[in-house]
Amino acid sequence: MKAGWKTKPFEECTQKITYTPKVQRKDFLNDGTYPIISQEEHFINGYWNNEADIFKVTTPVIIFGDHTKVLKYIDFDFVLGADGVKVLQPKEFLVPKFFFYQLHATNLESLGYARHYKLLKELDIIFPPLPEQQRIVGILDEAFEGIAVAKANAERNLQNARTLFKSYLQSVFAKNGKGWIVRTIGEVCTLRSGTTVGAALEKSAGDLPYLKVADMAHAGNEIEIFSSSRFLDTTDIGKNAVLPSGATIFPKRGGSILTNKKRLTAVPICADLNIMGVIPGKNILPKFLYFYFLNVDMRQIGSGSSIPQINNYDIEPLAISFPESVDQQAEIVCIFEKLSTETQHLESIYQQKLTALEELKKSLLHQAFTGQL
Repeated sequence: MKAGWKTKPFEECTQKITYTPKVQRKDFLNDGTYPIISQEEHFINGYWNNEADIFKVTTPVIIFGDHTKVLKYIDFDFVLGADGVKVLQPKEFLVPKFFFYQLHATNLESLGYARHYKLLKELDIIFPPLPEQQRIVGILDEAFEGIAVAKANAERNLQNARTLFKSYLQSVFAKNGKGWIVRTIGEVCTLRSGTTVGAALEKSAGDLPYLKVADMAHAGNEIEIFSSSRFLDTTDIGKNAVLPSGATIFPKRGGSILTNKKRLTAVPICADLNIMGVIPGKNILPKFLYFYFLNVDMRQIGSGSSIPQINNYDIEPLAISFPESVDQQAEIVCIFEKLSTETQHLESIYQQKLTALEELKKSLLHQAFTGQL
């Protein structure tokens, strides 16, 4: 440890907090004088007006979410939401933001769900004299402000690239001019849901990939389905259980619908009951249909039951506009593919930038608390 630095257990570094009343979510106001703090990422989720219930911040405090691992530095009066938020107020020998940055440097991911605060209390806090703490905070503040601006720019550019691609899809499928016709999916496609397969038939290798929703993220399956983590033998499966190559597939049940994933089958597959396949008729090119479904928001489709579900009767009425000429469809697909490739390239660049910025933050925090700044 660098000369002049000290170490104290976490609990010797924080003051005892007297908690004010916590407000139930159902009572949150949409507007008011005091923000209500919860442990969600966007931690101000409502407002409150009763001054008797506020937590007065005489010096900045740190908010910690036991389940979500969210850490927030707060220098204003607030009201607590009733959802497990902890308030951490450092003692006088710690600059509050120095304490915040040190907690931020902790790998909370490794602490385990619902045990974060318990294990956080087992940490040792290291710190130099107050003037050195303030110097380190100043360096980190300036660096993190620059990183935040760079991240915001990268995220905005990433979103712009995606929006551009989505806008082009929307403009194409909104056409209804000469040579184009409008039909429902039910009129020009065959819908087929997955099937139940006995576990005994599943194999680590075989001639027919067997997909569950998680396998849509299997390496190499990011756009087209080529493989899976499990396989079947075609001889063990009925013909109607096989989705041919050229089908567009997507999750049809549960929370996975919210991922809005779509894939194009590059090879024949079998899928489980949580996946639906749409097989194009002879008048529509498979890739044209796939790009059509990229323009469909599955999160807006399906039953309103407690478990979201997409059924055939949700998909069949969807209107699809397409050129009667298959050659014209092929030309449009070429444009789609080129734009998609460019978009993916941009996404890769911006994602690399975001990753690099996160790594820079970690590096700066490591240097700060090993006496290297």
